[in-house]
Order: sequence, then C-alpha cells, then structure tokens
Amino acid sequence: MKVKYIALVISGLFSSGLWAATNNAPADIEKRLAQLEQRLIDAEQRAADAEAKIQTLTRQQAAVAKSTPTVKVESAEPVAPGAEPTKLTLSGYGDIKFYGDVEFNMDGASSSGSLTSVKTTANKDWAPGNNERWDINGRLLLGFDGMRKMDNGNFAGFSVQPLADLNGKMNLDDAVFFFGQENDWKVKVGRFEAYDMFPLNQDTFVEYSGNTANDLYSDGYGYIYMMKEGRGRSSSGGNFLISKTLDNWYFELNTLLENGSTLFQDQQYHGTELENEKNVAYLRPVIAWNSGRFSTAIAMESNVVNNAYGYHDAKGRWVDQSSRTGYGYTMTWNGQKTDPLDGVVTNLNVAYMDAEDETDFTAGVNSLWHGVELGYIYAHNKIESFNTANFIANCDDNCWIADPGKYDIHTIHASYLFPNVMNMKNFNIYLGAYASWIESHPNNGDGQEDSRYGGRLRFKYFF
Repeated sequence: MKVKYIALVISGLFSSGLWAATNNAPADIEKRLAQLEQRLIDAEQRAADAEAKIQTLTRQQAAVAKSTPTVKVESAEPVAPGAEPTKLTLSGYGDIKFYGDVEFNMDGASSSGSLTSVKTTANKDWAPGNNERWDINGRLLLGFDGMRKMDNGNFAGFSVQPLADLNGKMNLDDAVFFFGQENDWKVKVGRFEAYDMFPLNQDTFVEYSGNTANDLYSDGYGYIYMMKEGRGRSSSGGNFLISKTLDNWYFELNTLLENGSTLFQDQQYHGTELENEKNVAYLRPVIAWNSGRFSTAIAMESNVVNNAYGYHDAKGRWVDQSSRTGYGYTMTWNGQKTDPLDGVVTNLNVAYMDAEDETDFTAGVNSLWHGVELGYIYAHNKIESFNTANFIANCDDNCWIADPGKYDIHTIHASYLFPNVMNMKNFNIYLGAYASWIESHPNNGDGQEDSRYGGRLRFKYFF
C-alpha cells in the first residue's frame, strides 16, 4: 500500500506543475491529465501485483521452514548476544530414534579352561588352565533407528548399533535395512539375528550362550548346539531375510552368506586345519505359531554350498567338511503377557545337528518368575572321526574331546534380577551363576569327568 500512496503524491505534484505551465491550453491540459490518470492506474496495478508476489513468497518461505524439522539444542556454552541459536535439522523423511544401554560385568570362575565351545569372556587372550579367573568386561551400545510409515501400511527403515567394548575396541551389533507391509510381509538386509530358536530367558551368564555365527565351535571342547550357525550377525558376511505374518502364523526364511570356516575358532575342526574355498550359504526356514500366552516354532538350517571348506589328506585328496544341517523346536509359555507381576515364563528347546563326522543333540528348559530364573541344558556330542596326531600337540592336556566317542555336557544356570535400582526404571542389576560338567566316553581309553562353575554381577543401564 505504501507504493500506491507514493505513486499518488508524485502524480499529484507532477500534475500541479503541468497545470501551472500550461494555463492557456485547456485542451492540452485535459489530454495530459488523462494520460497521467492512466499512468496512475498502471502504477496502482503494478503495486498490487508486487504486494501479492511478496505475500506469496512469504507464505512459501514459512511453509519450507515448517516442513524441515528442527530440534532445539541447548549449548553448554552461552550463545553470544544476537547469535542464532544452535539447531539440529532432520531430513523430515521419517522418525529418528536415538537410544542405547550400558552393560558391564564382574565375572568369576573356578577355572580359565572351558568345557564348552564358546569363550567365557570378552578376553580372548586367556590361556587354558586350572587357575581361578576374575574379570571385568562389558560394552556400551549406541542405537540409531529410522522409520517411515505410510498411511497404507507400507514402511521402510534402518537400524545401526555400534558397540564400544571395555577393552578399548569398537564393534557392531546390528546394521540392517528393512521394508515391508505392516502386519503382513517384511524384508531385512544386513547384519542382524534371525528368529531365536533356543531362548534362554533371563540369560545373565551361560558360558556358551554366544549369539553370533562366529567362533561357536572350538575344537577339543563340547559343542552346545543352539541353532545359531545360520542365525546371523557374522563378521564375515550378511543376511537376507523374508518373513510373512498370516493371522497367528509367522513364516521366515533367512539366508546367511559368509566365510563358513569362521564358525570354527582358529579354523580348526576335528584336529585338522580348514581351508576355505568359497563362501557358504545357510538357508534357515522357520515356521512359528502364536496364540495368547503360548507360542511354538520349528526350524531347520543347512549349508547348501558343497566343498565350501575342508582339508587335503595325506594323499592330497580333498575332504569336504562343509556339510551341516540342523533342526530345532522351541515352545514358550509366557504368563507375563496377561499377568506382568506374577506370570511365569517357561521355555522348552530342542536342537539337533547332523554334520560331517559329528552329530550333536541339545535339550534345555528354563523358567522365570518374580525375577528368579532357573534352567538346565543337556548336550550330547558324538564324534566319528578325529585327527588326534595333529591335535594333541596343541591341546596342552586341556581338551576334553580329542578322540572319537560320545560326550555328555550338563549345565545348570540361574539368575536373579534387582529391578529399578535407586528407583530408576532404566537401571537394573543381575546376579547370575552356572555349574557345568562333562562326561567323556571315548571309543578308546577310559572315560573321565570334569566340572566348572562361575558367577556374574551385571550392571544394566538403559538410555
């Protein structure tokens, strides 16, 4: 409107000058006044157009600013007078979540030597022996999740979870991209764990409860098979998973592509050093059914690539060691779904592995009630072939499986939860313990027994 008033004043002054200069020419004056009037109308129209453009531009700038999400960030240092406050700008494509947890453990055990296949501590450098061991270990996890969900139920997102170990090393838990249709189908690609076919309930301390596809099998020790070989989180490969939900049914097919020899610690199997020729491909189909407090699942996992890894015998002939097929069944009663305070959670798990020169059977049961967890696991290993000559020299008399035969492993594990420490819902303390013993029955020689026991104090803090 200011432009309109300025145009009127200028036109008025200009017209006054013209009137004084041309007092004796009425016709000419009328003509010029008509021209000035038309110019004034044109100027008013241009001013109106300019004002409309300014208003449109202002609205567009406001819309852009509104569509770009910003998070107010408070600085530890005072902002200088007149300076623009610090902002965290998001893309606006979906929801972003930041979270994490701290998990530190104080461990003690009767011996640094293990009866089972998976390391008992984050410290891989411990030498086998009969001495007591004490250890503080743990990690800090940072999680970043992104998710975009459409009105029609379609969604896509990602999750990445870096880990910082207490020993000063950086690792990675999950790194996955996923997409699908809500309550229907889903696709996942990356590093993650597929369906858990051997849940341990409040698993505070079980010395062989490793949850990755690496170093699950240690030559010379008992193998507690839990259907985790094709589950995922490998350091040498990735997963591709397709799942489908249909009423109470859940179907899943996970494919793990990796260096198969990483399953064996130090790439040793039955006294021989494995040679990796090509990557394996584990197929792991799962069928699960869930109704209220009861759920059950059946699954198998199998390497479908022949001659992936093995060794050459004394005559130079190739011996394939990569044939491995496992089967599993799990059943769960979760009373906490309907009664969070007094409900009982019970798991029954069975797993069987048919591998080259070895079969393994594992069965376990565990229950949780009022923060108290108690469980028992039985494992049976049958070894059909073993290269003792190459193995004994490196075993240092601490290996329990060095000959063909049958081996039984028993484990009792227990834990107790102290929730809401200092009235903080995100701070818990766990107290766990285990006792494990092995009974060896080699085909040649006398049988023998040995045992291990230990405990853990775990601090768990969520943020």
